[in-house]
Amino acid sequence: MQPAQVALWVVVMLVVLALLFDFMNGFHDAANSIATVVSTGVLKPGQAVAFAAAFNVIAILVFELKVAATVGKGIVEPGVVDQHVIFGALVGAIAWNVLTWWYGIPSSSSHALIGGIVGATIAKAGIGPLVGSGVARTVAFIFVSPLLGFILGGLLMVGLSWLFKRSSPLRVDKVFRRAQLVSAGLYSLGHGGNDAQKTIGVIWLLLIAAGLAGAGDHRPPAWVIWSCYLAIGLGTLLGGWRIVKTMGQKITKLKPVGGFCAETGGAATLFLATAMGVPVSTTHTITGAIYGVGSVRGASAVRWGLAGNILLAWIFTIPATAFIAAVFYGLSTWLF
Repeated sequence: MQPAQVALWVVVMLVVLALLFDFMNGFHDAANSIATVVSTGVLKPGQAVAFAAAFNVIAILVFELKVAATVGKGIVEPGVVDQHVIFGALVGAIAWNVLTWWYGIPSSSSHALIGGIVGATIAKAGIGPLVGSGVARTVAFIFVSPLLGFILGGLLMVGLSWLFKRSSPLRVDKVFRRAQLVSAGLYSLGHGGNDAQKTIGVIWLLLIAAGLAGAGDHRPPAWVIWSCYLAIGLGTLLGGWRIVKTMGQKITKLKPVGGFCAETGGAATLFLATAMGVPVSTTHTITGAIYGVGSVRGASAVRWGLAGNILLAWIFTIPATAFIAAVFYGLSTWLF
């Protein structure tokens, strides 16, 4: 269909739906930013979510919109996207987020959204409009981001253990209770910088489809950028407490130094991915970093059985959301 045929009320409805997804992204992924700092007792839950939400929004001043450009133009060809594709993609991602939140599974909101876009696009036009390089990079980072988080978190833990080997446990705890405020802030900054941009990219796609933005534009409108950052910050502020327990307590027991290493390793991974324009999962990243830190104390210090359940959720996220999105794409074209 031609862009001009998209009614304004449809655009408004889908923008609201996209912002709802963005809010749920913050709500669902709040645990990624605060689990370690809460589990180590550095901040109380209420303080932690306010702290994380503030840095989610501050990220608007730090990062270029490379991830938004990837989602908006680097996953599927913008010309094939219409309101039905956007509707299917968002409903698929939201449905998967609700399901995994309910069961306390730390899955990826990011890959749920990518899976939704891919599934709805395939339902409309097959695999032809998919941008192979963009999809391949995103899928590759399902494995790269947790592995990098694991390596960086583990290396930091080893290095700091050696550096503070002559210090008393009390002194180490005191130092890293303060340092963890810095690492948690950096992680929340990376969380907001990468995740808010995914919704910016979806709304950008929608505006291009509706003829309200040009495919050659280098940036989406300012109101899109600000509304997405504020939505994810509000979602983080209200928190996703079901997943905090899994991330902060069930994988391994963390002390402040371990929390610092996990957050710093995770933040470095997110900063790198955002600079490259790759939409990655903050869930995958921090989970890998926590496992890396825990494994330094020995294999028995980490609940590897839980890793299997988390890995299954990661693997199934894109195909599951693609299927749901394809179904709702078909439903949308039938109803409207």
